[in-house]
Amino acid sequence: MSEDQKRVLEQQLWNIANTLRGKMNADEFRDYILGFIFYKYLSEKMEIYANTILKQDKIKYHDIQENTKQGKEYIEAIKEESLEKLGYFLKPSELFGEVAKRGNGNGNKDKESNFILEDLQKILTNIQLSTMGTASEEDFDNLFEDMDLNSTKLGKTPEARNEIIAKVLSHLDKIDFKLEHTELDVLGDAYEYLIGQFASGAGKKAGEFYTPQQVSMVLAKLVTTGKTKLKTVYDPTCGSGSLLLRVAKEVKEVSNFYGQEMNRTTYNLARMNMILHGVHYLKFDIKQEDTLEHPQHIDKQFEAIVANPPFSAEWSANPLFTSDDRFSQYGKLAPSSKADYAFVQHMIYHLADNGTMAIVLPHGALFRGGAEQHIRRYLIENKNFLDAVIGLPANVFYGTSIPTCILVFKKCRENPDDILFIDASNEYEKIKTQNVLRDEHINKIIDTYRNRTELEKYSKKATLEEIAKNDYNLNIPRYVDTFEAETEIDIEAIAKELKALDETIKATDSTIAEFCKELNISTPF
Repeated sequence: MSEDQKRVLEQQLWNIANTLRGKMNADEFRDYILGFIFYKYLSEKMEIYANTILKQDKIKYHDIQENTKQGKEYIEAIKEESLEKLGYFLKPSELFGEVAKRGNGNGNKDKESNFILEDLQKILTNIQLSTMGTASEEDFDNLFEDMDLNSTKLGKTPEARNEIIAKVLSHLDKIDFKLEHTELDVLGDAYEYLIGQFASGAGKKAGEFYTPQQVSMVLAKLVTTGKTKLKTVYDPTCGSGSLLLRVAKEVKEVSNFYGQEMNRTTYNLARMNMILHGVHYLKFDIKQEDTLEHPQHIDKQFEAIVANPPFSAEWSANPLFTSDDRFSQYGKLAPSSKADYAFVQHMIYHLADNGTMAIVLPHGALFRGGAEQHIRRYLIENKNFLDAVIGLPANVFYGTSIPTCILVFKKCRENPDDILFIDASNEYEKIKTQNVLRDEHINKIIDTYRNRTELEKYSKKATLEEIAKNDYNLNIPRYVDTFEAETEIDIEAIAKELKALDETIKATDSTIAEFCKELNISTPF
């Protein structure tokens, strides 16, 4: 599929999403439209898989008569294999296309027979129920809980709600997701596009579930440096899961994905995003809980770790954490008003010896004093885990214009004698109100990091001694000199120019006075 065709699909989906825009706010109609797309995806995967099984019998899944003895036998056999392979099951009558046709008449003028709300709500519940007692139960648990089809936000009456939902399903039914072309991730890319569109319009709340794609790309490329395969990748604040999936695009294979997300709605979105990108339910483990207070993967270490945690969030900083293995060796906890280094400590605890982690933080984390300075010093002086500090442009994140940085950590560093500082804060393209990193900006950051290149006014390798002299202040201008000398001003030349200009003015005034005299009018001087 060409880039133009992908853009067309993305625009089609966005136009359908806007069918609901007038009914509710961006967060709410996001949950409905992404949920319906996910239901269509599950349905089409189910039908493709069932048709493969039925190929030898020369019948199609949607043609099976569910209430006949033979139909029931077919369905039971397919269900067993589907639960093992796909992790869920849908009957022929529950397929997206069948429901969409019923909702839009299916040639029937009887309005009652076109009423699909109850059936649709039941089908979404049945998808979850089909997984109970199986290995995929946790991954499908309450996935559609944010899609209340009886909400008055969709319409004041059941008829009004039915009409808008039927319209959305009808539009979606006409779009070919091309799922049979397994080498293409057309729908996955379109889904990411939609998530990005919702984030850009969601203001401050956007940071809860989405990292801008260009920042995700930088993080992903950093942690996959020197790797073609990853056994594990982890994001402790995974949001919609986009960052985990971005890492997978940088290598040939990721064996297992791990993540944790506090927000229930965003947690649902992350699981949908994983499944929709073709990640098998046995290959991802996304948990819903507060990562710092209640970590869910405490016994695991990961080869690649990425995170864009909420900037300077509050946390309990409970004194009991001083005996928690994640924090105990540092001697101090991150302040309760700023959890930035608590996330750093948590991630380092989970980082494998051969792994790399990259975390986005606000600039204040580079130079704030107190406990944060103490933790920075321990990480550099005692552990020597910090590999690079990268300054990003301001205003690249949705909902905040503050400048940010990326810290890269490794437990076994190839270059233990210095830390690389990169100042990429002035290299971006401004689009409307947002600053955007283009491919050339991203490539420059990554090439500089991988080659540890020193470039004038852009990058510098600082020795550990130099950093110690600066009292472990990591503020980038201390190491990368971006000072632009002002052009020297020749006062004598300017004085001559002013004198010449004064003579010119006098001559002009004299000429004007002559004209005024000839016209017999007063001069303006």
